[in-house]
Amino acid sequence: MLLSLSAVPAWANVDSLQLDELTSTEVRSKLTAGNTTILLPIGATEQSGPYLALGKHNVRVHLLAEQIAQKLGNTLVAPVLAYVPDGAVNPPTSHMRFAGTISIPDATFEAILEGAARSFKQHGFCHVVLLGDHGGYAKNLDKVAQKLNREWARESSCRVIALQEYYRLSSAGFAALLKKRGFSDAEIGIHAGLADTALSMALDKNLVRSDAMARQAKPGVADGVTGDPRRASAELGQLGVQLIVDGTVSAIRAEVRAAK
Repeated sequence: MLLSLSAVPAWANVDSLQLDELTSTEVRSKLTAGNTTILLPIGATEQSGPYLALGKHNVRVHLLAEQIAQKLGNTLVAPVLAYVPDGAVNPPTSHMRFAGTISIPDATFEAILEGAARSFKQHGFCHVVLLGDHGGYAKNLDKVAQKLNREWARESSCRVIALQEYYRLSSAGFAALLKKRGFSDAEIGIHAGLADTALSMALDKNLVRSDAMARQAKPGVADGVTGDPRRASAELGQLGVQLIVDGTVSAIRAEVRAAK
């Protein structure tokens, strides 16, 4: 039985920007052709209330990184890092108080980032861009970038960029945009509220359990929620997507120019 073209797996596409969908030979060819920037998307596996999937950060940063790489040019996207520091395990704190959250120690997280960045440099990537979709580990990204940039300063022009602008745009930047449209801070929220939910809807509707959201009265902190998602929509979320992609591309270009 012959397979239809639709049955050909995504990783058969030599033009993919996703590192793990390419062969080693294809990656080498892309590096030779000048694709020397790589985005390392970092998500989280954590609770987001009764109606947002645990992998919300992972899916979002994967899809946003793809759009950023397409617009940036000469850029590939590494596999998403889904395990991050997210509270003490025993006794549980922060998001670890809710079922399904996965948390790893800071030192382990930083070692993974460092090992990945060293691997990319070894293969010929000159700019390793850390894109964090969660604000809780921003200090870890900065720490790793500073360490490696000090170490690499004398031997090459390669550098690690802990791009905090990406998270700023997805949080404070998107919130400011929503406020201009008349939404309140209390509604926009900072976790699983209007902004968080709308952005998830725009990128992958399967991340949101609309029925669970509709059945429940305004959720609160006890549910793992800070904000009110009930007026969220994919249309509002798309405004955030555009803001994040355009702003991140501009920020990366500025960082790369500064590194030359």
